[in-house]
Amino acid sequence: MHLLMIFTAITIAYWLRHSASIPDGNWYLRWRKTLFLFLFPPLLIFMTVTAVVCMGTQGKMGGMYTGSSSYIIALIFLSFFNILALKQAFQGWKSVKSARECPQINLAGKPVRLLQTKALFAGQMGFWQPELVVSQGLLETLSPSHLESVLAHEQGHYQYRDTFWFFWLGWMRSCTAWLPNTEPLWQELLMLRELRADSYAASQVDPLTLAESLLLVVNNQLLTSDVCCAALGSSGVDRLEKRIDALLTTPEPTSEIQMQSFHIFFLAFLPLVTVVFHT
Repeated sequence: MHLLMIFTAITIAYWLRHSASIPDGNWYLRWRKTLFLFLFPPLLIFMTVTAVVCMGTQGKMGGMYTGSSSYIIALIFLSFFNILALKQAFQGWKSVKSARECPQINLAGKPVRLLQTKALFAGQMGFWQPELVVSQGLLETLSPSHLESVLAHEQGHYQYRDTFWFFWLGWMRSCTAWLPNTEPLWQELLMLRELRADSYAASQVDPLTLAESLLLVVNNQLLTSDVCCAALGSSGVDRLEKRIDALLTTPEPTSEIQMQSFHIFFLAFLPLVTVVFHT
C-alpha cells in the first residue's frame, strides 16, 4: 500500500510537470500558476514519503500489510532532500559570509556593503533580513538618479523577502531537477520576481530611468549565485527586453498574494492524513 502511495505521488508530480506550460495573463495569474506547477509536485512527493516514514515498517493500511521496502524508498527520498537542503544552506552561508566581509558604508541614509570591484553589481544577500551589496564600479558609473532607481529596485526585493522565499524555491528546484520543465518554470519565477521588483521601483522612481539603469547594469552584470541573492540583473540578458517593455507600458499593480491562492497547496498535505488509517 505504501509503495502504491509513493508511485501515485510520483506519477501525479510527473504528469503535472510534463503537462506544464508557461502561463499567459497578468503578473498575478502568471505568478500563481507558475508557482503551483513548480512547487506542488515536490511538495506532494515530500509529504507522501514523510507519511510513509511516520507509519514505519509494521502494521496494516487499508487491510494490506506494509513492508520495509516502501519505508527504505521513502527514507532514501527524505535523505536526498535533506542532503540537498544542507548543501543549499551551506552555499547560502558562504554567500552571506562573503558579503559580510565587505566594508559597510552609508548610502542614501542606509547601511550597505561595498564590493571592491569595477563590475556593476547591486543585490540583496541574506535570508529573512538580507543586506544590500553594491559594487564600487556601480557607484562610480551611475548617476544619482540611476543609482536611486537601482536602490528602489533592491528595496522591492527586500519588501517581498525574495532572498528568503527563493532560497526554499531553489531547494525545491534541486530536489526535482529530474522532473520535466523544472528549469523553464524556475526561470519564469525568476523573471516574475524581477518584474515585481521593477514594478515596485517604478512606483517610486521614473520608469524610464530604471530602464536605462537596467541596460547599464545587466550588460555589465557580475556573475553571482542565485542562492540567498536577489540582484538587479539576475534574470539574464535574454529577459532584458521583456523587463524594459513592462517598464515602458502601464505598470501592473504589485498586490500581495492573497491567502486564497494558497488553499490548493493544502491538497499536497493529504498524504499525511493517511497516517491515521495506519494500524
